[in-house]
Amino acid sequence: MIPRRIFTPEHDAWRDTVRRFYDKEIKPHQEKWEKQKRVDKEAWRKAGEAGLLCASMPEEYGGAGADYLYEAIAMEEQAYSGVSGPGFSLHSAIVAPYILRYGSDEQKKTWLPKMARGEIVTAIAMTEPGTGSDLQSVKTSAAADGNHLVINGQKTFITNGQNADLVIVVCKTDTKQGAKGVTLVLVEGDRPGFSKGRNLEKLGMKAQDTSELFFADVRVPRTNILGGEGQGFYHLMEQLPQERLNIAVGAVAACEAALGWTRDYAKSRTAFGKPIGSFQNSRFVLAELATEIQVARAFVDRCMELHLAAKLDVTTAAMAKLHTTELQGKVMDKCLQLFGGYGYMWEYPIARAYADARVTRIFGGTNEIMKELISRGL
Repeated sequence: MIPRRIFTPEHDAWRDTVRRFYDKEIKPHQEKWEKQKRVDKEAWRKAGEAGLLCASMPEEYGGAGADYLYEAIAMEEQAYSGVSGPGFSLHSAIVAPYILRYGSDEQKKTWLPKMARGEIVTAIAMTEPGTGSDLQSVKTSAAADGNHLVINGQKTFITNGQNADLVIVVCKTDTKQGAKGVTLVLVEGDRPGFSKGRNLEKLGMKAQDTSELFFADVRVPRTNILGGEGQGFYHLMEQLPQERLNIAVGAVAACEAALGWTRDYAKSRTAFGKPIGSFQNSRFVLAELATEIQVARAFVDRCMELHLAAKLDVTTAAMAKLHTTELQGKVMDKCLQLFGGYGYMWEYPIARAYADARVTRIFGGTNEIMKELISRGL
């Protein structure tokens, strides 16, 4: 494989730290967390102690002041470990950047250090039962009442929803406006009227809590507005390129992991007296996948370079998300096929990876939306 040139020795040392953490603190608990459909909060505290959370946040807010590549390495190592339960990347590489970029000094001082220590778990609530990728059409309202907002509505498919202590809620502060009426509001998990519904049964990512959230006359001070009132849609659009890059980073790493598992299995599993990896079909499948993964890896690494230079645009980020998640679906299907019947068994990581991969073409904006965004940029 072509050597990757975007990482320094410091990045490599960080990767070793992250890998050891996943081996010791995460992988042994995967089966338990799958059964209970959520990760224990103790894992979040341990991740905070190990420095895995909010590494790219400034030191004054409890982070390491590191660059985005530290977050990317954590995402890659989670994919390599074959576990999808911990929603660390959403907490550290989506929610934390919103608070850092748009939050008041008080909001940043209050929440970011707790996030970095793993004392609280965070989520962002965008999707509603009747609204997916069309964020300007959300129905959840935040009506003004003096110095407070009163929130009413419902969200669904919220990652970290059961464990969340703080949620960024996409609301309408002006229901007569479209995008200009959208506002982001911080809602603490213990606010009266805020309740968590079902921990949803999913096709994959079974250890990750994904929930319905309900808001019934939830009162929050206007100081909980994140960024400016009516600016929420624009803040979302500004942050979506990184969210889509995050997805691409995880997708390529998942493909690399699946290829490695399948290569090793093909060498050890025999049929008709010889390893299945010696058959031409197996060799050609692996060769094709290895080539396509290498091309995707080069593109995503380039996207990370652009992001570090603040030059990753909406179109390129959409291309990265579209291409890598479509490839992820292909890789998981073809690799599972080479495992034969064992690939269908949940105890094998390829089965989990196959199930986990399907949602990547849906979240962060469906791939149909990605095509629409790309076409606009042509």
